[in-house]
Amino acid sequence: MEQTVQQERRIHVIPATKQATAPGRASGRKQRVAAYCRVSTDSEEQLTSYTAQKAYYTQKIDENPDWEMAGIFADKGITGTSMKKRVEFKKMIAACKRGKIDLILTKSLSRFARNTVDSLEVVRMLRANGIGVIFEKENINTLTESSEFLLTLFSGFAQAESESISKNVIWGIQKSREAGNVPFQYQKLLGYRRGPDGQPEIVRSEAEVVKRIYRRYLDGCSLAQIKRELEADGVPTASGIQGWTYQVIRNILTNERYIGDALLQKTYTTDCISKTVKKNQGDRPMVYVERNHPAIVSKAMFYQVREEMARRASKRKVMQKTGKTEQGKYSAKYALSELLVCGECGTPYKRCTWARNGKKRIVWRCISRLEFGTKYCHDSPSMDEDKLHQAILEGINELVQAGQSLGDELLDLASSVQQGGNADGINPLTLRNRLDALTAQQEELLDKVLEDMDNTELTDQLKAIAEEKQAILGQLGAIQQDEEQRAGQEARLMELAKWLNQQKSEFTEYDDTITRKYVERITVVDAETIRIKFRYTDIEIDRAIRK
Repeated sequence: MEQTVQQERRIHVIPATKQATAPGRASGRKQRVAAYCRVSTDSEEQLTSYTAQKAYYTQKIDENPDWEMAGIFADKGITGTSMKKRVEFKKMIAACKRGKIDLILTKSLSRFARNTVDSLEVVRMLRANGIGVIFEKENINTLTESSEFLLTLFSGFAQAESESISKNVIWGIQKSREAGNVPFQYQKLLGYRRGPDGQPEIVRSEAEVVKRIYRRYLDGCSLAQIKRELEADGVPTASGIQGWTYQVIRNILTNERYIGDALLQKTYTTDCISKTVKKNQGDRPMVYVERNHPAIVSKAMFYQVREEMARRASKRKVMQKTGKTEQGKYSAKYALSELLVCGECGTPYKRCTWARNGKKRIVWRCISRLEFGTKYCHDSPSMDEDKLHQAILEGINELVQAGQSLGDELLDLASSVQQGGNADGINPLTLRNRLDALTAQQEELLDKVLEDMDNTELTDQLKAIAEEKQAILGQLGAIQQDEEQRAGQEARLMELAKWLNQQKSEFTEYDDTITRKYVERITVVDAETIRIKFRYTDIEIDRAIRK
C-alpha cells in the first residue's frame, strides 16, 4: 500500500524593493503645500489675526526646502460650523480633487471645522486621494494611523465648544430682548435711518413711500397694482433696488415697526450646526416693545390694513365641478368682482362680454348660474354694467345727501368706541406689573431649586408661577386684540364721517375706488333692484335698475 508523504510548508517574505515616499514626492519634486485660515467675524481685531495667519503660513512654507507654495486659502467673517458659505474652503477642496495640492496646513480643528461630521468626511476624502492635513495645535497628521481617533476626539471637543458658545450668545440675546433692546436692520427697513444719537429717525421721503403703500392698499389696490405703480414711478426699495416684489410690499404692510413698536424673536435658529431658521409659533418666548421709536403710520391705519388682508383672504370662488365654494384669490381689477353677489344663492357675480352683430355689451352674471345653469341658481338675472354703475352712483349720492347729520352720528359712535375699554375692566398695566413680579420670583426660585433639586415644594411653586404667567399672557393678548379691533373700528367710522362732512356735492360719474372704499356688499335682489350695504354702518339702500 502506497503511503502519502506530507511535505513541510515553507513561508517566504519578499521585501519591498521601493522606499515609501510622501505624497507628491514620487517624481522627486517638492510637495505642493497649501494653507487654510479663517476668522469668525469681520471685526478689526479678527481681521488683524487673519492677516497674521496668512503671513505666518507664507513664511513657514517658503522656509521648508521640501515644500512649495500651492496657495493660501482664507475665509473672512464666516462661521466654522458649516461648509456652505466658505468659498475659499471649497476652492481649496476643488484644487485637491484636481491634483494641485499634496498637503494642507491649518492652525487647528476649530479653524478647519467645528462640525465633527464635516471634519471626518473631508479628511477621509482627502486621505483617499493621498492628501494629508496637518493640524498644528493638536499635532495631528491625517496620514498617520492614529489620526482618525484623535480627529474624532478633538472634533467632538470643537463642536461642543461651538454649541456652548451658541447657547451663551442666545442667552445674551434673549436677555437683551427682555430688557427692551431692539436691533434695527436699516438696510432692509424703508423709512428709517440711524440718527446721530444712535436711535432710529424717520427719512421723510421714504416714509411717504410707506404711507403711499398703506393708502393704496386701503383704496383697494392689489399687491400687483402697488408694485406696478412704484416701479412706474421709479421708486427704489430700502436696499436701493428699482424692482419691487410682492413679499417686500407685504412685509411693509405687516411690519409693526412702522407704528413705532417692535416684536422680537419672530424667528429662531434651531441649532448652531444646521443653522435652520424657523418661524416662532410659540416655541420660544417673544417680546413686544411699544413706543420704541417714531411711528410712520398710525395704529388705526395699521389695523385697518390687517383687517383688509383678512377680508381679502376670505373671498370665495366657485369650484368648477362641485359648485361648492372655497377660499379664492382677491381681485382688484373691478370693484364689483368683490362686492356684487346673487340674492338667490349668494354666489359672486362675474363680468362677461356679450357680442352680437359686431356690437359688444358688458354684463354681470351669477357665477353659479354661468357655470352650472339652473342646477343651483334658478332666477338670477344678468345685469348690464352701465345700468349697475348708474344705480350704485345714485345709492352713493343718496348717502352723501344725508351729509353732515349722518357724519355727526358716526363721530359720536366713534367716540363711544374709543372710550369703551375691555369688557372685564382689567387694567393692562396692572397685569404687566404682576408679570414682572412673577418673573422676578421665578428667577429667585430657580436659584433655590438648583441648590435643592429634591425640594418638591419649590418645584410646585415654580409650576404655579409658570401657569399664572401663561394666564396673564393670555389676558394681555385678548386685551391687545380688543384694542386693535376698537382702534380699527374707530378709524373706519372717523374716516367715513370725515368723508361725508367734506363731500359738499354729489358725484357725477361712477368710480371703482369710491365703491370699493365705502361699499361693503351689493346684492342683486331681482332684475330691477339692487341693495347696497355700506361699510362700517348698518345703512342699506335699495336702488332701482333703470330700463
